[in-house]
Parts: sequence; C-alpha cells; structure tokens
Amino acid sequence: MREPLPFVERTPLIAGNWKMNLDHLQAIAFVQKLSWALKDVKHDFGDVEVAVFPPFTDLRSVQTLLAADKLALTLGAQDVSPQQAGAFTGDVSAAMLAKLEVKYVLVGHSERRHGHGESNEAVGAKARAAQAAGMIPVICVGETAEDLEAHGAAAIPLAQMQAAVTQLPADAEFVVAYEPVWAIGSGQAATPEQAEEVARALREALRDLRGDDRAAATRILYGGSVASQNVAAFMRQPNVDGALVGGASLKVDEFSRIVQFKKHVTA
Repeated sequence: MREPLPFVERTPLIAGNWKMNLDHLQAIAFVQKLSWALKDVKHDFGDVEVAVFPPFTDLRSVQTLLAADKLALTLGAQDVSPQQAGAFTGDVSAAMLAKLEVKYVLVGHSERRHGHGESNEAVGAKARAAQAAGMIPVICVGETAEDLEAHGAAAIPLAQMQAAVTQLPADAEFVVAYEPVWAIGSGQAATPEQAEEVARALREALRDLRGDDRAAATRILYGGSVASQNVAAFMRQPNVDGALVGGASLKVDEFSRIVQFKKHVTA
C-alpha cells in the first residue's frame, strides 16, 4: 500500500471546448453573455477557474474583449503546431498563441487523434511546444469502446498520458483531460465511479512519472457528455478536478450552471 499523496488544494477548472463552432462575432456575443451570467451569480473565479477554447479565427477577438473589459475568463486554444515557424501551411505556432495571451492549449483530443491520425509522439511534441512557449498543455486521453473491451479501463489513457508527459521537462505544469471516446457527444456519460477509477489510475501513474508533489498538484478533468445534471456527481470524486465540456459549453445558461457545480455538490 502506497503512502497517501501530500494534500494540495487543486483549483477546479471548467473548460469549454467550442470545437468548430461560432464565428468571431458570435464568440464576442457569447463571451459577453457568459460573463454577465456569471457576474449575476457573483461567481468567484479564484474558487472555480473558467476557460473557453474558441476556434483559431476567434482567438484575437475574444482576447481583445477579455483584456478591454477586464473579464476573468481564461483563454485556451484547441490545437497547436509542434513546429516553431516555417513552411507549414495551415499550422498555428505556440508563439503565435502565446502572443494572444492564451493560457491553455488542448493537445491530443480524440477528434485529432482519430480524425487526423495524430500519434502519441505527435501529441507529446505539441505539448512540449505549448509548454516551451509558456502555456499549459491540456493533454487529452481516452479510449474507444473497442479499447475498453480489449484492454480494460485506464490502459489506453495511461499509455497516452505517459507518452506525452515524458516529452515535457521535469518541472512542467500540465493538465490531463480524460475523455472516454465512447461518451463524447453520445449523451451517455461515463459514470462518476468510472471517471474516478481512471482519474485515480492516472494520478498514481503520475507519481511514478513525476513524483508525489506533481502528482498531487496536477488537475485531472473529465470530459464526455458533461451536463449541469451530472457535473456535480463527477466533481464529488476525489481525483476529478474539473470538466472539459463540449456541446454544453455552447449554451450560455447551461455552461453557467455547470460552472456553478459547487451549489449542487454535497458531501
């Protein structure tokens, strides 16, 4: 039996991944409405961090709005090139994102892994590029239904996380987002117990990869059909530190309710 990890207060992170939705004008309107909704309920952003991940074409508009109106939302990007600069048509470099005050960068989302053939090595290179530019990579891991049946819970997410983390410096900060591929957009989320089982396994693996202090401090998110009706049950789990929200993050009222999960969490 291993010794328990040192206690670290991990600030919950609720992250909205917009995917390929909302143009820059719609993004401005959305962020304004979301900020007003959270201001109305006196949301404490120090208590629960809130990040939005718009498409590349929206980032400058959202960044300008956040800076001009001094809004407390955090900005994230959905992807990054592993290359620093050069003849890479269609790519966006980490340095470009950092100039836009992007704090978080998704790497290895299942839609990139499966739709664009991104390997574990490529995901690790993207994580390294984001970290080197001063941003925090959000390393996405998850298994398909076939993976789950063939390898059991956690095996594929653990391998994906390890491949990415080993490409980062020893002191690097990162977030891990567990998204079972079979749950994304299906309306059928994993159970809170399933999410906790994988999150606990990921944290235990981080002890071996990065030591107890980093394992205790690293935030592990759950994603996959997260909604206001189920988020509190996930957030009750000791190793789940937030949510990566897809479709529900495109609805101001629903996303605002998800952010306010603490009002629904009971011991």
